Amino acid sequence: MRKAKEHSCESCPVTSALHFGKFEKTDLQYLNEQKTTEHYKKGRFIYKEGFTSLGVYCLREGKIKIFQTGLDGREHIIRIALPGEFFGLKAILSGHDHSASAESMEESTLCFIKKADFLYVMNKYPDFKTYLMLVLSNLLEKAETRLVSIAYKPVRERLAESLLFLYKSFYPDPGKSVTNDLNLTRMEIANIIGTAQETVTRLLSEFKKDKLISVKGRKIYITDPERLKLIANIKESQV
Repeated sequence: MRKAKEHSCESCPVTSALHFGKFEKTDLQYLNEQKTTEHYKKGRFIYKEGFTSLGVYCLREGKIKIFQTGLDGREHIIRIALPGEFFGLKAILSGHDHSASAESMEESTLCFIKKADFLYVMNKYPDFKTYLMLVLSNLLEKAETRLVSIAYKPVRERLAESLLFLYKSFYPDPGKSVTNDLNLTRMEIANIIGTAQETVTRLLSEFKKDKLISVKGRKIYITDPERLKLIANIKESQV
C-alpha cells in the first residue's frame, strides 16, 4: 500500500462527518499520516479467512464482498461493504483471526488503518467507540434477519427480499443516482440468498415476465417494488 496524501479523512466525501467529525485536528492529521490508501482491481483479495488481522479498512469507492467458503468450496456471502463502511472491524475488536474473506467486486479504493492507530483513536473518543458499537449492532441485526430468512423463507421470497435490500443498500437516495441498477452476477446473488445459480436465473426470468424487474445483461432494475415486498413478505421497516 502507498501513503495517500490526496485521500485525506477531512476531504473524504463518505466518511469525514460520519466517522471522524468530532476528532481534533491533530488526530485527523495523525490518521492521515499513518493510514494508507490503495486501489484494488475487481476480483482482488483484501484479506482471507483465517489470516491474522492487522488493521481496519474503510471503503472510499467501490464494493467489497465479505464471505466465508464452505467445505465444498462454495462462497457464502455474508454482506457487501459499500462506500463509507468499515470492514475487518470484528477481528480487530475480538483479537481473533479474520473469520471471513474480503474481495473487491469492482474497482475499489480503500483506506487501511493499522490496529494500534485505530485502537488509539477509538479509546480516546468515547463517542467514536459508541458509534462503532452501533455499527456492529446493526451488522448483527442484519445477520440475524438474514439467518431467519434463509432458515424459514422459500427461495422466491428470499430473492425478492434480497433484491429490495440490495437496492436500498446500493441506492439509499435513489433520486441522486443515474443508473439505479443491481450489477451482480447470478452466482453472487445465489451466494447471498443460499441457493443454486440455476434457481436464481429461473426466478429472475419469472420476475421479469411478471414485470417486477427488468434485465439488461447482468444488470437488474426493480420496476415494481411494492409487489416485490408482497412476495418477500416483509414490512416497509424491514427493507
